[in-house]
Formats: sequence, C-alpha cells, structure tokens
Amino acid sequence: MSKLADFPITTRWPAQHPDRIQLYSLNTPNGVKASIMLEETGLPYEAHLVDITKSESHTEAFLALNPNGKIPAIIDPDGPQGEPLALFESGAILLYLADKTGKFIPADAAGRWETIQWLFFQMASIGPMFGQLGFFNKFGGREIEDKRPLERYVNESMRLLDVLDKRLAGRPWLIGEAYTIADIATVGWVNNLITFYEARELVDFDSFTQVGAWLTRAMGRPAVQRGLKIPSRG
Repeated sequence: MSKLADFPITTRWPAQHPDRIQLYSLNTPNGVKASIMLEETGLPYEAHLVDITKSESHTEAFLALNPNGKIPAIIDPDGPQGEPLALFESGAILLYLADKTGKFIPADAAGRWETIQWLFFQMASIGPMFGQLGFFNKFGGREIEDKRPLERYVNESMRLLDVLDKRLAGRPWLIGEAYTIADIATVGWVNNLITFYEARELVDFDSFTQVGAWLTRAMGRPAVQRGLKIPSRG
C-alpha cells in the first residue's frame, strides 16, 4: 500500500497534515479552481505554495507529480479504495472532488453531462483566450508593435463573453438554479480578466450584463472569496 511520503513532491513541500488533501498551487485563475472547490466542499486540505514565477513548477519534485509542470495538482491520501491518488489538470480535479463529495454536480446523467460540457467550454475556450489576451495586453506581448494578435484575442474574448451572457439569460448559474463546478471553473477567469489583466474596458465588459450579475453572485460566496487568496505569495 502506497502512502503520502512515497510521492517525491513531499520532500520539497512536506505535509504537516498527511491525512488531508494536499494542494500544490498558486492563486492564478487555474489554481483557484481547486482552492475554491475545496473551500466550498469543506474537505480538509493543506495548501502548498508553488511559485510559478520562480519556476518551482518545473522542479524535479513537482514534475514527478505533474510532468506538464502546471498548477494546480493534488494528492488525496484517501483516494479510491483508500489508496492515495495524485491528480493534475484543474478540470479533472474539479470532477474528482465533485464525485468524492457528491456536491456541485447534478446527480442525474443529463445534468451531469450538461455541467461537464460547460466545464470543458471553460477549459478549451475561456481559459486559453482570456490568458492570451492578458499576455498581449499586460505582459510581454504588449511590447509587440503589431497589434493584430491583441485584436484577435480581444474579439475572441468578447465573443466568448457573449456566449456566457446568452447562456446566463434567465438563469442564475450556468446550469440553471444550481451552482456547479462549471461556475467554479469560470469565475476566477472572468474576475481575472477585468482585474489583473486590466481588460474591463478593452472587452466592453459592462455591456455583458448577465455575466456581470453572475460574477457578482459568485464573488458574494464566502468560499469564493477565500479560495481566490489560496495560496498566495502574500
């Protein structure tokens, strides 16, 4: 039977509470998916700061857990059949924690798949497009004289916001009355777009009134507010 200490990452980030889920992350839009979900479910966990600005996710210890070198990643010491389970990819983590707790995903098959499709929408579209906009608007890409890449990602981000806006018309959450992992996956990215990425005016965010109202509802959840700060560099 394997145990938590068998994972090389624990030599770099030792567990003070080995009976709890171990979260290796930083409070980026992808990272907070895991921390918000853990806060929402109330599962006991221990957060370890992996500072990607110092390339800590590309150390040998971290790569042993996630060969793709990205946060977040988790180890659940009480995984299936009581064996430790290591997971990377934020969407997979959300699905696993939803199934583990029976929370934030519908029990019926149709509702479950509807939730999964909107989770994949965030993973495949919202995250990549918003992230590229952030790069070309705030980071290294802003030094590029050719503004066509920025225009491309602004236009695509606005298109995706319109998809969300139409989806949210007449419903409080992406799947309807129930708040789910689809909302948890998306909230950090939408919030980041208009705050850290400084793109509120660039994408005319305030014209997407349904998205704005949804974001206000999501940001009003105490677990979301806590999760957005875990773990941070201070």
